[in-house]
Amino acid sequence: MSRQFTLSRRQAHRYIEAAQTLERPVPVAEPTRAVTFKLPPSLVDAVRARAAAETTTISDLVSLALRAFLGEAGGNG
Repeated sequence: MSRQFTLSRRQAHRYIEAAQTLERPVPVAEPTRAVTFKLPPSLVDAVRARAAAETTTISDLVSLALRAFLGEAGGNG
């Protein structure tokens, strides 16, 4: 593991020890890609406030909202 991920043997050992204490596997997230788009300042402020209130990231909040919208729209965008 230390060679594969360019870690020290000590750090690799710590990661393995931490993984052995997990009760279930950690889900592997889909790779992400950065996008840039413009929104009204009031919407940006609302998204930031909501993400902070839910202790999540803006990216996760927007992803959740878009997935919900696309699911309701049949997922065909």
